[in-house]
Amino acid sequence: MENSTPSKSPDWHFEQGPIRPPSEARSLLLRISRNCPWNRCTFCPVYKGQKFSLRSVEDVCADIDAVARHLQVLRRQCQEGGYASQGVWQLLHDRLPTQEQAPFRAAAHWLSGGLQSVFLQDADGLITGPARLTAILHHLRSTFPWPFRITAYTRSKTVLRFQVEELVALRKAGLTRLHIGLESGCDEVLEKVCKGATRDIHIRAGRRIRQAELELSEYFMPGLGGRALSERHARDSASALSAINPDFIRLRTLAIPEGIPLHDDWRSGRFQLCSSLEIALELLVFLENLDGFTGKLASDHALNLFEDLNGTLPDDIPRLVGMLREFIDLPDERRCLYLIGRRGGVLRGLQDLQDSGRESAAAALCEELGATVDNVEEICRLLLQRFI
Repeated sequence: MENSTPSKSPDWHFEQGPIRPPSEARSLLLRISRNCPWNRCTFCPVYKGQKFSLRSVEDVCADIDAVARHLQVLRRQCQEGGYASQGVWQLLHDRLPTQEQAPFRAAAHWLSGGLQSVFLQDADGLITGPARLTAILHHLRSTFPWPFRITAYTRSKTVLRFQVEELVALRKAGLTRLHIGLESGCDEVLEKVCKGATRDIHIRAGRRIRQAELELSEYFMPGLGGRALSERHARDSASALSAINPDFIRLRTLAIPEGIPLHDDWRSGRFQLCSSLEIALELLVFLENLDGFTGKLASDHALNLFEDLNGTLPDDIPRLVGMLREFIDLPDERRCLYLIGRRGGVLRGLQDLQDSGRESAAAALCEELGATVDNVEEICRLLLQRFI
């Protein structure tokens, strides 16, 4: 599996970044750049105070080679002894030099996940540039010669530096999917949160990716407009995403931990958080205004109000709208029960309230936390901090 590559840096060590999309939980994480080249979004707690830098192609290829070495050992162990237990893998890991332990863990994680996907970190994979990224993709594909998905985050502004032909070349070199944080299709919201992109930039970038026939995941952030801009945020985001028609729309409900600029805006009263009911109403407006979107809606993050708000559109719109209306129509006490159960990890969706065991667990949690209709939003806000 291992190929001959240019020499790595004298101070090389295997690196992985801090985040990846939930859909890449089983992926091999390869860090091709460090941190975020923009790093000004007021809602984002990641990379703050960290300098952006590119990793050399040689060092990234050395990471790939290190994983390949350990993957060879692990696969041989599985073939010779059947299923390798965690205990055996831990023993192999502990015998390695310290510098080799991180790539071993990465190889073991990837093998246990089925060797089906690779995610290129950190916040903007395309910022690496076409030549460097192509070299990395070629080395990945030649080192691991079986079909697997290769994905990366990127920014809309970065996409527009690429011609369609360059994106097509990256697809042919092995890139499969790009993830973009649209967050909002409303220019006023985008400006307020310092996103560094406009609605038009988002639409043009998304369409360029689609034209290159790369898969595209776009992220919508319910609540980002606050109470003042909630409806415009929902409507404009729906129309922007309809214009792009990505493969996936992924929901990432706003939460504001301490230490980010938006938290200061909230504390000072410049930004008003939407309540859970207002988030549901916003999602309802969003779904009802999607027009021409023919991909999948994915509610694949613990911050979301409904884990089961998933479907293929437009066919599933009536079912999804029905779920939201059911929540909106709940009596206040019943809605409080659901919110505490959901934010406490007891409930995944409204249907769980039909399970007497889960309902009892949610009720017990309400009692333990002293949750009432009057204080449930503050309790939920604090519970959400665990998932950021």
